[in-house]
Formats: sequence, structure tokens, C-alpha cells
Amino acid sequence: MKLNWIPAFDWISTYSRDDLRGDMSAGLIVAIMLIPQGMAYAMLAGLPPVVGLYASTIPLLIYALFGTSRHLAVGPVAMVSLLVFSGVSAIAEPGSSEYISLVLLLMMLIGLIQFLMGVLRLGFLVTFLSHAVISGFTSAAAIIIGVSQLKHVIGLKLEAEKDVFLIVIEVLQRVSEINPIALILGFATIGVLVGVKKVAPKLPGPLVVVVLSIFTVYILQLQTFGVKIVGDVPSGLPSLSVPAFSMDAILTLLPIAITISLIGFMESIAMAKAIAAKEKYKVNANKELVGLGLANVGGSFFSGYPVTGGFSRSAVNHQAGAKTPFATMITAILVLLTLVFFTDGFYFLPNAVLGAIIIVAVFSLIDVREVKYLFKVKKIDGWTCIITFVSTLLIGIEQGIFIGVVFSLLVFIWRSAYPHVAVLGFVKEEQVFRNIKRYPEATVDPQVLIFRVDASLYFANMTFLENQLRELLSEKPDTKSVIFDFSGVNSIDAVAIHTLEELIEQYQSAGITIVLASVKGPVMDLFKKVQWDVKYGKQINYLSIQHAITDIK
Repeated sequence: MKLNWIPAFDWISTYSRDDLRGDMSAGLIVAIMLIPQGMAYAMLAGLPPVVGLYASTIPLLIYALFGTSRHLAVGPVAMVSLLVFSGVSAIAEPGSSEYISLVLLLMMLIGLIQFLMGVLRLGFLVTFLSHAVISGFTSAAAIIIGVSQLKHVIGLKLEAEKDVFLIVIEVLQRVSEINPIALILGFATIGVLVGVKKVAPKLPGPLVVVVLSIFTVYILQLQTFGVKIVGDVPSGLPSLSVPAFSMDAILTLLPIAITISLIGFMESIAMAKAIAAKEKYKVNANKELVGLGLANVGGSFFSGYPVTGGFSRSAVNHQAGAKTPFATMITAILVLLTLVFFTDGFYFLPNAVLGAIIIVAVFSLIDVREVKYLFKVKKIDGWTCIITFVSTLLIGIEQGIFIGVVFSLLVFIWRSAYPHVAVLGFVKEEQVFRNIKRYPEATVDPQVLIFRVDASLYFANMTFLENQLRELLSEKPDTKSVIFDFSGVNSIDAVAIHTLEELIEQYQSAGITIVLASVKGPVMDLFKKVQWDVKYGKQINYLSIQHAITDIK
């Protein structure tokens, strides 16, 4: 394998003692944060808590070698955990051996998809997940995640597992069955986590509540009062596992695998780019896909479950002084040491505390301010967010984001089919041509219509363009010439060229001359391919509106 395929050689060759100090500190802090979170997120995914620790070892080491971000903290995250549960629980009982086997297969599929996307340079595909869609989906998913953890916080095994409203209704119907001790532990955990974040943000809140709750349960023997605890956590390194391949299982898991691949990568690359911009270095989106893909493929052989870069841990990693991906390696090594020597210490860890950790972690994902901003700037983007949010909440995770993506693409198509156009007039004071609706003082020649199109032209918007031109000419019956300002046209397809040619010929026969001004190079190249330069000559090649006016007058 060529060395340039392994980005780690870039930072290893320049590694210094100063880097080690920052990496050691960040690696330790992120490990302290990751251990309780990893266990909690595994539980959210319907897996034994120890799987969250397994997922925090080998995948991290692989990403550190192949990723291009120096600060991204890879591992289990809430969003991906929920998607795993949503996709796999439909075909297998959570926690069962079949379920775990399918999760391993899902992890491999996600890894292969991300790896192939990276190799084929398909990182641009995530741009089809608009910010409005992600915002609506994330907020809805945060509510679903939070509500799904109520069963742990109140100490009840609920029949409803995925439907938010059914879970809430069932909880209200079974209020009398709530375990008060589990409830107190859950709310106390939430209170401590929120308090620590406000009073001492540098203190590892999750670790504090984990240690305190373990001692509390052990001393008071709260498990005898019906408080569910983690129990035996297998010690030792993650064992070698081979995903069970089945074509039926692959076809069933493929939609959720694609969804997680895109969502996970988008969450990861957004954080990686944000930190890289602050630290003034570049991350390569396609190489990031390769790194994440290999991390997931590798993790599937070591009893893990799907991982990606997390927002909160990456921010902590950066703030704690991480300089290189060696910080991530240190985190993985510390988790491995925990698996070998300290798993017995988690025996009395209550599920209510893990559930509360998840609830607090995802609460910040509910972004009401972003919805208000979207409606303020562009209402249709706000409605895209709302439609995605409602669909995800009412119909389901995969269906919700699919509806959001389809709606956002329809909005994009609608916008491109009805582009912004403007009639221009001459602003004498500034010696420029501007939209007469925005500059009423602009002068207009009754015999010349200056028409600007602010979009690329293709088959879907040419009918709109024809109609607009017809309406404008009906309002200006004395028009002798039409100047198309092409300064906003970046590209044009064959159908649009054909339609434009028909327009030129049609209005030419009616005594109205159509000329083009400010045509860009790539568009002119296409005109030359169909020999317009020979057929129309200067008529399509005026450098500016002023040149066209001077010539036709």
C-alpha cells in the first residue's frame, strides 16, 4: 500500500515532545468521557453495554491511521445508536445473538459503503442532505432517543419501544408501577450532569455520576429494590468476530446501512471541518470516508458496532489540547486497559444512570433557535425542517429522513424551474444596469427590453422563461430589441439551446431582434459546438449590455 494512502505518516514524521503532552492529556480526558457514554449508547442501540467499549477500541486505532482530522474523536454516538436500533430491531430481538450478529453485519456494510464512497470520490453526495433536513431530523431523533430512555429512568419494561406517543401514553397509564428509587437515581443523575456542566464544565460529569451511582447502589444494595443494574461485564480484549453473511440480511439492512453511512459521515465531517478551520489545516472528505469506512470494517471483526465522529467528544478532545490522532490512540488504549482490568467495577452501575446520561447528551440536539432562523431567512427551508421533524417523529427514523430529502430535492427542482429573472434599467448616477423593481429611478428604453436570468438554463425552466418573455413583451408593445443578460447563466443544456434558438427565430420573424450579452466562456463553448458563432455571429457575443445597446441603436 502506498504511504500516501496512510495519512498517519504525515503527522508521525513530524511528531514532537510538545505534541505528546497535549495528546496524553486529551486522550485521558476523552477516555474518561467515552467509557460511560460508550456503554450508554450501546444500550440505546439494543446491545450489551460492553459492546460500546469494544466499539471504542479497534475502530479508534484504525481511524487514527487513516483519518485526516487531527482532532476528531471517533466512537459510538447517540444518533447512529438510535438508527442501529431502529433498523435491526425490526428483524431481530434486541440483545439476542441474532441481533448482535446482524449489527456486526450492518457495521461491515456501513464500512464498505463509506470506503467505496471515499475511493470513488463520492463525498459530495452528503450535500444532498440539506442543513434544514439534518436539523429537523436531529431534533426529532433527539426526542425519540430521550423518550426511549424513559424505561430505564423509571425502572419499567415498556411494551412500546419506538413510537414516541405510544411510549408516553404507556408511561402515563402505568404511573403506579414506576420504581421510585430508579426514578430518583435518574433525576438525580440529570440534575448532577446539568449542574456540573454549568458550575464546573471541565469536570467529567458522566464519570462523576457513574462512580457515585455505583457506590450508592453497592452500599445500599438498591438492586434488591428492583433497580436494574448492568451486572457482569465480560472482561478481556474484544474477541475476533466474523459477521454472518446472508444475502437476505444484506438486502434487508442495506437501506439503513446507506442512511447511517451518510448521516454518520455528515456528522463527522461537519465537526472535523469546523475544528480544522480553527487550527488552520485541511481535512479531505474522501479520505475521511476511507478512514471511517476502514474503522467500521475493522470494528465488525472485533465485536463492535457502527461508529463515527462525535460532536461533544471531538470538542472536548480539541479543548483538552490534542495535537494529533495519537490522542485517539491513547483513548483506545485506555479503554482496552479498562476492559482488561476494571470491568468488575461496573457491576453495580444502574441502567437508570446510563439512560439519564443519554437524555442529557441528546437534549442539546433539539435546536429550536435554528428553526426560527430558517423561517426568518427562507420560509421554505423552515418548512423543510418542520416536515422532516414531523415525519421522523410520526412515521419513523428512516422514513422521516427520506421524506425530508425528497422534499428538499423537490424544493430545489422547483426553485431551478422558476428562477429569478429581472428587467434591467440604466442607473445614470452609477453608470450601471440594475433591476427596475429595486431601482425605480432606472431609465428604460421603450424599444429595448433588457432581460436578465439568474440561473443556469435547462429543459425544466425554459417554459417559464418563454412565458416570462411573452408577458414582458405584451406589456411593452413598442419593443424592437431584446437583450438577454447572460451574466447569471453558468451552464446550459441541449434542450435549452434548442428552445432558445426557436425563440430567436420566432421573434426575429415578428420583427424583434434577440441578442445575448455577457455570455460566459463555458456557455459560449457550447454555442460554438452547435455553430451559433457562424449562424448568429456578433448577435450572441456582446461583451456587455452597453456594447449591445450601442450596436443595436
